[in-house]
Amino acid sequence: MNPMMRSIAIFLCALIILVLQVTPVTATYTLSAASYSPNPPLVVGGHQHVTATYYLGPSGATTFIPGHQLQMQTDLVIAQWNIQVIQNGRNAAQQTAYGSVAFVNGALLSYPSNNDVSLSVTIDGIVPQGQGDQVMLIQVKELDNSGNVVPDSEITVSQPVAGQPTTIPLTVLSTPVPTTIPSSPTTSEGFPVILGILAISVLVIILHSKAR
Repeated sequence: MNPMMRSIAIFLCALIILVLQVTPVTATYTLSAASYSPNPPLVVGGHQHVTATYYLGPSGATTFIPGHQLQMQTDLVIAQWNIQVIQNGRNAAQQTAYGSVAFVNGALLSYPSNNDVSLSVTIDGIVPQGQGDQVMLIQVKELDNSGNVVPDSEITVSQPVAGQPTTIPLTVLSTPVPTTIPSSPTTSEGFPVILGILAISVLVIILHSKAR
């Protein structure tokens, strides 16, 4: 191989090594299990308990990049989080959070690649209104050192809603105004009675006159 070809080969090898060094390696995590209490469909305004377990497959020398982090979100209201890192079947790091967003530092998830690491996330909250026919229970994203979302790292768990609560309109009941005027003694139904009264009165007057 002539010197020029040797130089080109060395340059290409150095370039490949450089690219491999600067290209970020994303951790491989997958949703391995999810459970719900009560079971879906969700009830608007009701309490919901969710547990999601993620398996962190080794990628490179560690199970997760220490400088990265996981961002977790939920649409449940007044959410309470319990996050447990499990290493080789034993509970390791644990943390809690409150609100719609929680973060897990990558250092808590980073172990040598010969370890079996998973993440158990439990959320308790209230099913909100106005979310359509689906509610996002938990969404996980991996963020890099700059806070940007790592491509293809988003995992979302949603469940259907049984239905929005029906609002019963307040109605005021009123007595309907009659459209016809009730019959009076002067109508045709009471006319024979009046004639009878007049006849009796005239008869009494005649008898009273003869008695004189």
